[in-house]
Amino acid sequence: MALRKLPIGIQDFPRLRQEGYLYVDKTTFVHKLASEGSVYFLSRPRRFGKSLLLSTIGAYFEGRKELFAGLAIERLEQDWTEYPVLRLDLNAEKYDSVRALEGILESHVSRWETRFGASRDAGLARRFLGVIERAHEQTGKRVVVLVDEYDKPLLQTIGKKELHEEYKNVLKAFYGVLKSADAHLKFVLLTGVTKFGQVSVFSDLNQLTDLSTEAAFADVCGITEDELVEAFRPELDKLATVQKLPLDATLDEVRRMYNGYRFHPSGPSVFNPFSTLNLLRTCEFRDFWFQTGTPTFLVELLKQADSDVRELDGIEVAASEFSDYRLDADRPLPVIYQSGYLTIQSYSPRRKLYTLGYPNAEVRNGFLTFLLPMFTGADKGRGGFHISKFSEELESGDVDAFLTRLRCFFEKIPYDLNDQTERHYQVVFYLVFTLLGQFLQTELKSANGRADAVVRTDTHVFVFEFKLNGTAEQALAQIDDRGYAVPWQADGLTVVKVGVEFDRNTRNLGRWVIDGI
Repeated sequence: MALRKLPIGIQDFPRLRQEGYLYVDKTTFVHKLASEGSVYFLSRPRRFGKSLLLSTIGAYFEGRKELFAGLAIERLEQDWTEYPVLRLDLNAEKYDSVRALEGILESHVSRWETRFGASRDAGLARRFLGVIERAHEQTGKRVVVLVDEYDKPLLQTIGKKELHEEYKNVLKAFYGVLKSADAHLKFVLLTGVTKFGQVSVFSDLNQLTDLSTEAAFADVCGITEDELVEAFRPELDKLATVQKLPLDATLDEVRRMYNGYRFHPSGPSVFNPFSTLNLLRTCEFRDFWFQTGTPTFLVELLKQADSDVRELDGIEVAASEFSDYRLDADRPLPVIYQSGYLTIQSYSPRRKLYTLGYPNAEVRNGFLTFLLPMFTGADKGRGGFHISKFSEELESGDVDAFLTRLRCFFEKIPYDLNDQTERHYQVVFYLVFTLLGQFLQTELKSANGRADAVVRTDTHVFVFEFKLNGTAEQALAQIDDRGYAVPWQADGLTVVKVGVEFDRNTRNLGRWVIDGI
């Protein structure tokens, strides 16, 4: 089979079509948006197809009918009218000063003025407004404005309060032009990761329609399972062959690793497009999305927040927070969701509560590995190494070596990171055992009365109970008294019960008792 061109990193729709890259047809959404014509905002995680969507919309409004041959919009659109299109891309720059931000805006405005003429107006906002007015007057067509990653400058200044406020003032004035120029505008779409609401850059845009959580646009970015199977069947067949798995089992693993993003409770679940396309190219299951880096603004936000990471998977968030999801250390969950690290699992209309959780294994494992240094001081990038060694010892049945390594792990936690609270110890246990799930089957304590952790290998089941205020013998007795090991005794595997006590004086594992080996 001849190799087909996968559009990895291709954000330019004309190039994608002209050079024969595969394209998942999203043009039905483009036609719907264009037909309604309004000022829109769309939030989606990084590397999720926002730039390509904007490029597609731009090509449509420029009347480039030839690029859409064979796509759904070719049947839907009868009148291919050309409109003036202004594109503002804030994605690829470093914003370390107000002058740098104003310089980027200046370069865009100057380029537009070269096309539509300059004026004697002073100030970027007035010049922007003048460009829109003249473009309308000269072409007889109202103007289309497309803004890619409108919030990138703001995200780069989280934790720098004074500079952040200065950026907000600059951008508020600049984007506020979109309200003043309403009579001259045909269509506006701003994209970004998060929405700075109320007394911020969007406070004047009361005509803004937020598409981010609308059911009709839940899959405007990302790849649905139907799209995956229809558009990439040859690549999936090749993946199954390389992985030496049946196609059904291969799809199960693709779902587990990269599916699960849901932007509306009743909307379809979508695959991460960047990770999925890289998987189909390499035929290897890897953490592609995380290899592109974790946003620095999220690091700053998590440092300021006092959230218990054990509660993130399955946590409930009020619906009101999704209508104004500002960057706020006191309310970090909506922004963690917008960044793609959590997704919607369900919604209760009666209680007006969303339940959030990790979308898939790539995100869960990558996010927790990213958090590990924040709680343990482990070298960044070496979390996977530590965890793989833990798994090797349990796979060999050497629970003593496993616990000894865990003790050494706690010894290396710097004093300033260990606040000596019970929650800190529990979070470290949670991170270690959850990350073991990359290599072994693991379960953590749930509401129905289970041991603190259960780890299953090909030959053993290890049932762990940790006592922060008790002895190892009491922990082992609790496993027996409450029957924690009973569900596993019929599997034909060796069941090993492990009671462990935690020594508050040494801030480390104390004694442990093992029954079953």
